[in-house]
Amino acid sequence: MKAYLSLFVARFTLLLQYRTAALAGIATQLFWGFVKVMVLEAFFTNTTSAQPLTFREAVGYVWLGQAFLMAIVPWSGDKEIQDLIRSGAVGYDLLRPTDLYNFWFTRALALRTAPLILRAIPLLCVTIFLFPIVGLSERSLSFPPSFASLFAFFISFIGAILLSSALTMLLTVSMMWTLSGEGINSILPTLIIILSGMIVPLPLFPEWSKPFLNALPFSGLVDQPFRLFTGNLLPNELFHVLLHQTFWIVVIVILGRFLVNRGVRKLVIQGG
Repeated sequence: MKAYLSLFVARFTLLLQYRTAALAGIATQLFWGFVKVMVLEAFFTNTTSAQPLTFREAVGYVWLGQAFLMAIVPWSGDKEIQDLIRSGAVGYDLLRPTDLYNFWFTRALALRTAPLILRAIPLLCVTIFLFPIVGLSERSLSFPPSFASLFAFFISFIGAILLSSALTMLLTVSMMWTLSGEGINSILPTLIIILSGMIVPLPLFPEWSKPFLNALPFSGLVDQPFRLFTGNLLPNELFHVLLHQTFWIVVIVILGRFLVNRGVRKLVIQGG
């Protein structure tokens, strides 16, 4: 465990160096957050039927999505590991006295958590504290309705990070099976942001699609934790959320381990 902890700290510290990119990302996410909030405001103003979300909950859903966009959405695999596989330098990782999947998963975990410091915390502070001061109270992010809701969100968010890291590993390992790895690394993230609720909150999807969307692993990344934060899901639903996340984490980790082990047996390095 000490080796994995050292790797996590080293990788996490390295990722904190990209401050300029983080500032640009915060500005971009604030802009798109306003666009999405205005679209939802127009929708809620003109709708004539009851909705499963209130406007306040939908606004909170949007700003949480913008804040945690880079943390919980596995946009791609680990580019450095994919380059190592492509070049054959992955042989160095195979020689390390550590479990290969655990080694790469630790890197994925650092990749998913570093944006929390650089992007999520500043954006949350702006949307919670600054917006009400400048007259944007209706479009600001509200605190959870209770401490229990905040606690439930925190626990479920840990599950979301682990689930996102497991999905990141699938994208990383795909390089062992493809020539460039660009196909799945472009298609899967696009599906995830749609099916997780990052674009449109899942409660606003058609009723016939909700059982399917809720059963997929992607709802455990965005929809369920965010609804716990906003109060749309009661804290007593935490057990069911964790059960859903744990099931998919185990399934995806087992699949990832299988692909890594099988890929290593078939891997050809520099023609050898």
